[in-house]
Amino acid sequence: MTGRTRARALISGTAAGLLLAGAAAASSFAQEPAVPRPAPSIPVQTPVAPPPGGGKPSVEGGDIQQREYWLDDYGVRDAWKTATGKGVKIAVIDTGVDGSHQDLKAAVQPGTDVSGVGQADGRKGLGSEPEHGTLVSSLVAGRGHGAANESGPGRRQGILGVAPDAEILPVSLGLGVQDPGVKSVDEQIPQAVRWAVDHGADVINMSVGSDSTAWPQSWDSAFAYAEEKNVLVVAAAGNRGSGLNQVGAPATIPGVLTVGGVDRSGRASWDSSSQGISIAVAGPSEDMVGAMPGNGYAEWSGTSATVPLVSGTAALVKQEHPDLTAGQVAQRIVKTAHDAGDKGKDPLYGYGVLDVAAAVTADVETAEENPLGSIRHWIQQNRPQSASPSASAAATTAKGDTEQVTQEATPPVAQAPLNETGALPVVVLASFGVVVAGLTVAAVLHIRRLSR
Repeated sequence: MTGRTRARALISGTAAGLLLAGAAAASSFAQEPAVPRPAPSIPVQTPVAPPPGGGKPSVEGGDIQQREYWLDDYGVRDAWKTATGKGVKIAVIDTGVDGSHQDLKAAVQPGTDVSGVGQADGRKGLGSEPEHGTLVSSLVAGRGHGAANESGPGRRQGILGVAPDAEILPVSLGLGVQDPGVKSVDEQIPQAVRWAVDHGADVINMSVGSDSTAWPQSWDSAFAYAEEKNVLVVAAAGNRGSGLNQVGAPATIPGVLTVGGVDRSGRASWDSSSQGISIAVAGPSEDMVGAMPGNGYAEWSGTSATVPLVSGTAALVKQEHPDLTAGQVAQRIVKTAHDAGDKGKDPLYGYGVLDVAAAVTADVETAEENPLGSIRHWIQQNRPQSASPSASAAATTAKGDTEQVTQEATPPVAQAPLNETGALPVVVLASFGVVVAGLTVAAVLHIRRLSR
């Protein structure tokens, strides 16, 4: 982000504006011995020995699916008995996606680049973590490779995403790119969101974040456009291990489904998550695996890896319940989550821990109101200087979306009551009593005079 949003540069220690909410740690699973690992979400390069030819990790995809513990622990395989994401499009707004990866070939559709320096179809990795978008996409809609699975979707080897029959629309961002011609993030984000909506995305995956709760005004109409067109945006809460102690934009935008992270035991992750009142649901963010460009695989961690699991869940829900609005899809996900932490919604787990099978199959009462709020309503209340955006009137190529920011947005802050007990202060009650007593005495005297 620009100085207007004061978002600190945190991508591998390079000034860039937005943070990738999960740092990849490339590894060849066949290589031993293991070495002490740094805190999750800190970009590292394992294995110890150089990877084989071409600088890429070896392709050892045979046991990857056994490492995807969330497929069983979070009810993904059970959900596949009902839906696999077929017919649903998920836009991955990230650093570009390697659509030639053996687990993604059939899933990745032509996309776009909004950075100004990427490949036109969104398939070239950009920035300090060019592999990030491929890792994310594999957990959304990886289809594996090799022989067909006899008991479920996809193939028996390689990564299986939560929605293996969904389609990926890659939108490449330039984060941490210092090359001439790179657009500002204030311009890239709204252009990316609008392109995704205009090209049929049902869900938008944003495994990026910042250390600012505010977002530039240039983003307003794009997110309002997604809301109007019933496109669900899923975003990362960020990670303490990457320097984010609280949720930042775009995960603070009303209507966005914000995702926190938990460890293998289901407890809020210290390094691979953060906290904030906008977190809606939590899912696995540690000991994750994903696909690397060039048919490789890697271990990684962070809420970047959790977001695609929730985006994939949304795709399964959308396939099974095609008439639901984006808000109602989100409602099913949060209503079926298992409560954790403080009772009810809290800033670590949101409404609870993700249950994929329940989100797809449970009997959930449909509500008209989006539990995540509305960006359009927020704009009406917090942008008094400007009219409510006409989301449908602006095209993807409209220049008005990328105007320089003139006002920094400040999300509403909860205010404590005058008295924490909820009662009126004693001095107010005492004063009120004196007034009432005086009026009563005056009334009695007046009545006595009249009676004479």
